[in-house]
Amino acid sequence: MRNPARAFLLGPLLKGVSRSFYLTLRILPAGMRDPIGLGYLLARAADTIADTSLIPPEQRLELLLSLRSQVNGVSDEGALARIAVEVAGRQTQSDEKHLLESLGPALTVLSQLSESDRQAVREIVTTLTEGMEFDLRTFPNEYSGQIVALQELDELDRYTYMVAGCVGEFWTKMTYAHMPGTLKDSPETMLNRGIRFGKALQMTNVLRDCGKDLRIGRCYLPATMLDRSGLSPQDLLLPDASRRARPLMFELVRGTLDHFREALDYTLAIPAFSVRLRLACLWPILIGLETLLLLVNNDDWLDPDKVSKIPRSNVYRVMAYSVPLVPSNRLLRSWVERLIGRVEAGMKG
Repeated sequence: MRNPARAFLLGPLLKGVSRSFYLTLRILPAGMRDPIGLGYLLARAADTIADTSLIPPEQRLELLLSLRSQVNGVSDEGALARIAVEVAGRQTQSDEKHLLESLGPALTVLSQLSESDRQAVREIVTTLTEGMEFDLRTFPNEYSGQIVALQELDELDRYTYMVAGCVGEFWTKMTYAHMPGTLKDSPETMLNRGIRFGKALQMTNVLRDCGKDLRIGRCYLPATMLDRSGLSPQDLLLPDASRRARPLMFELVRGTLDHFREALDYTLAIPAFSVRLRLACLWPILIGLETLLLLVNNDDWLDPDKVSKIPRSNVYRVMAYSVPLVPSNRLLRSWVERLIGRVEAGMKG
């Protein structure tokens, strides 16, 4: 019989905090669900700590590093109590509050995983929290009125690895561990594609959320690219910023589309009979490309009130249409390439 605490964590609580990801998780093969679900919960808790702007950045960083240490086996019940009091009490969403108050049981579940799964979860949470640490150390306090930009495109690429590319890597490792023989291509090829898969999704998020991030002092558009366009981070807040920065956004979208092509190859390397695993990979690709399509046709893409986000009804439409097509490499490739073509056409119009 499954442990009640484990069942709650990886059932109702995970559903409450993960929203669309829970749809993907539900269709995963059974052996992959617990380590991936637990990794998500721990990363989500860390992200909540890092993003609670009512707490000073230095305090958030201290609590974040403490959680990382505990994930890696260093016991600190005092820090768990501090997180429950200092961070959970600031949450407006009850599910987020419950998650932060449930870190003790979550760490217990982590200790009960197999050694290989436990190590994989520790590695992914460590890398993800390094990305959060990067944010806290790089960008100013959300209320400072200042904006800091990343410097180089390589810095943005490294950031997208820390906060998402590593998830594709982790997912691939879990697939090899729990579904041996499933992936057709070599581990090296699939791990690289998995990393680029995660980067595709994160770059989509970066571009979609750019207007909102600018208003809390974070500019993920590299300074070297802004300089080429005659722009500063502060210029991106001006009324005509969306028009002036459009060529820069298009350049980043083109690189993101290359990542999505690798994500498609990743998905098609999964055998047709592994329907659940294919769908779990296909849905983020289709939703991501639909988001990019909105983005390149959004004349006010830097306005946080006009964010390029596909409606929930469209998400369910994509999911429903994909089910009968998922066994066919030809039909999936055609669908994804058609979407990519529409995004590219949007950048020419």
